[in-house]
Amino acid sequence: MPKQKTKQFAAMKRMINLKDQRINEKDRAKGVNKKKKDPSAIKEREVPKYASCMFFQYNTQLGPPYHVLIDTNFINFSIKAKLDIVQSMMDCLYAKCIPYITDCVMAEIEKLGMKFRVALRISKDPRFERLPCTHKGTYADDCLVQRVTQHKCYILATVDRDLKRRVRKIPGVPIMYISNHRYNIERMPDDYGAPRF
Repeated sequence: MPKQKTKQFAAMKRMINLKDQRINEKDRAKGVNKKKKDPSAIKEREVPKYASCMFFQYNTQLGPPYHVLIDTNFINFSIKAKLDIVQSMMDCLYAKCIPYITDCVMAEIEKLGMKFRVALRISKDPRFERLPCTHKGTYADDCLVQRVTQHKCYILATVDRDLKRRVRKIPGVPIMYISNHRYNIERMPDDYGAPRF
């Protein structure tokens, strides 16, 4: 009985090296001459740009009236805790607050269906400002992170752990969250409330 040959998968034909002597000189690949780095040359580095509103950890753009960007789950948890969003924000910050809802968050609430119709009715409150979105897709987390990075005037209101983790890496953006049936601010700069010079 003849020996069966096993088929080799992803087997490639052996190819001649492009620098091989057997290839015509005009078709042969030319060796790249590596330049030695000059140790006295100035090294260029890409440094991330920081917003002009940041004075070390102190964000000068934050001040009353506060602009609060709201996430989907923040509205849902506020309903669960029986909290009036605008009033509770004012109780937390002791100043006027303007809640903002992006088109992405609105679309996310609409997708949740009839179970969350109360959240949809609250988000259509005339006291809430609507922010139009120009990007494709309706993934709210990316949209909120992008807005907060571009414009440092917002406080982000969310209960989502992953979103909080992403926003903590951005300097000068406080996070509002819900605990013990009230709103709290997670991070404000140490010298917030200090006189401005």
